[in-house]
Amino acid sequence: MSLDRLYLDLLDEAPVAPPPGGRARLLATAAARRRPAADCVSWARPYAGRVAAMDAVFASATAWDVEIVEGWHLQELLGHLTAKDGLVAAAVGAPVHGPPITDDEAMARTAALHAHERSRSLLETRRSWRDQADALCHALAGADPARVITAGGLRLPVGDQILGRALETWIHTHDTAVSEGLNLPRPTAAELRPMADLCARLLPMTALLSGLDAGDRSVRLTLTGDGGGDWHIPLLPTKRAAGYEGQEVALSIRADAAEYCFVLGGRGAGHEWEAEGDPALAADLRAAAPVLSGP
Repeated sequence: MSLDRLYLDLLDEAPVAPPPGGRARLLATAAARRRPAADCVSWARPYAGRVAAMDAVFASATAWDVEIVEGWHLQELLGHLTAKDGLVAAAVGAPVHGPPITDDEAMARTAALHAHERSRSLLETRRSWRDQADALCHALAGADPARVITAGGLRLPVGDQILGRALETWIHTHDTAVSEGLNLPRPTAAELRPMADLCARLLPMTALLSGLDAGDRSVRLTLTGDGGGDWHIPLLPTKRAAGYEGQEVALSIRADAAEYCFVLGGRGAGHEWEAEGDPALAADLRAAAPVLSGP
């Protein structure tokens, strides 16, 4: 079954007419229950688009008590997304929904949100998640994407924090769609490219956090398909990634852009990289890639 690209009209594309029959009634109900994407600044549009996609999947969901990921059903998954969005919201000065934050740690905040939402209905939890996402989007209008903040223990510029929220929302939307037997369309190229760029630039951090000593070597990363690109990535975290311009590298990696993002997001099963150069380094980087993913 397909989502029929319910959310594309939220991304400035023409809405697709629903098919005839009972599915049309379901889609009409789903469309009535979703909310438009929040009006975000341009650099936060990937996040707003992924939130809209999650709302579209929610509107089509029927098996609300099925375990989706980490043993969580849909209400608990929305609580987790609310928790992590709330940590970023607090760091940028946006309103925080739910109980006050007492611990800037993702799983502790998730546990607090799960306890808070347990006595509420799924629709109330969905409203809280969406209100938190919209509040975060609205607060970004005056934010500097280059300002470094700490949220959930992760210190990154605001723009990268928001791209991280976009990536996780996309991954959990995919988790939910799979559990429902829905075919989730990929993000548009305009959404995917910034997320792919973030994942490219995170490669040295994943190596460092996994204990990999890559020395002063560098990698060429070529991501194919919509949203792809070509990067030169020094593996020393103190050096910056940039476009590949023929620099000498120890390793060349080639992968589909969306699949590469899913590897860094902890959903890498079946997604392999083509590698040319140092095979040991290739294996180490592939193993280290999901180290930041978490639940």
